[in-house]
Amino acid sequence: MKFDYSKICSSFLKGLSQRTTNVVERRFGLKSGKKETLEAIGKSYGLTRERVRQIEEEGFSKIRSRIKEHQGVFQNFKKVLKSFGSLKEEKALFDSLNGEKSQNYIFFLLTINNDFQRVSDDKNLYSFWTADKNSVTSAKKVIKETINYLERQKEQITLEKLFSAQGENLLKIFNRKLNKNIFQSYLEISKKIQTSPAGLYGLKDWIEINPRGIKDRAYLVLREEKAPLHFRKVAVAIEKLPFPSPKKVHTATVHNELIKDERFVLVGRGLYALEEWGYGPGAVKDVIIKILKESKEPLLKKEISEKVLKERFVKENTVLLNLNDKNYFSKTSDGKYTIKES
Repeated sequence: MKFDYSKICSSFLKGLSQRTTNVVERRFGLKSGKKETLEAIGKSYGLTRERVRQIEEEGFSKIRSRIKEHQGVFQNFKKVLKSFGSLKEEKALFDSLNGEKSQNYIFFLLTINNDFQRVSDDKNLYSFWTADKNSVTSAKKVIKETINYLERQKEQITLEKLFSAQGENLLKIFNRKLNKNIFQSYLEISKKIQTSPAGLYGLKDWIEINPRGIKDRAYLVLREEKAPLHFRKVAVAIEKLPFPSPKKVHTATVHNELIKDERFVLVGRGLYALEEWGYGPGAVKDVIIKILKESKEPLLKKEISEKVLKERFVKENTVLLNLNDKNYFSKTSDGKYTIKES
């Protein structure tokens, strides 16, 4: 249903004094589009912040006595909110009310009607509007249960699967089957539960949801590739990720960041792999030492070379050059290699 929110707001302001009208318009940005503080308005009138607040409240009192003149718009607000469980994140509510260019008008109309309450954002929740205080308690329970579930699962999930997985908990909270749209609306107000560009749900501190910096983005690239990649190709792939990048990605920066992060292993000339794939840290020499320690007995040159080349993308001659380093390795009488005793 479409309403002319600007016209409705103007109707409510009729009959107010010019100063009261001006204060209300400036407070809600009804004319300029920019909301102003009580202090800023007070300075222009030579009034205290408290006096401006009193003028605003006097205007509200007169406006509220005429709420019934536009019951249609308020009934629509209630209907929309009810479809979302009587609670909706502020911006999402404005969008649902076809108010992309009318946010200040809708904000004003919701404010003057005491049937609606706005809950300001805090460290856990985004700002939202409600028509039923009980819905706030319910939403917080749903959010808590969902966060606990995601922390246990430790992986992204679709809304459908998340809704299904939480079915039993939702029944305990509401004693009835909950609508999926209401479930989604409750999750939307949480700052900790967020969605990836692919629309999958997870927790804000997961890199799949909110990657921080070049290193996290590089990690996502390699995990998707599932194979070692040259840092130049990593840089190119980072640019193609669906996450917004704060600045242009330089190949040198990628190389510098990867070499400092333990999640990545340099396995060849410019080639990086993930440590979680089983690649050990260190240079070729360190890999040989690890192989010989795990073997617990001397190995042939060929055996060592085959094992090293599974972990490092280098030429076989590089392995041989390292084996010839007498500071670290010694050759047995039967032609095998072992770690030099210190």
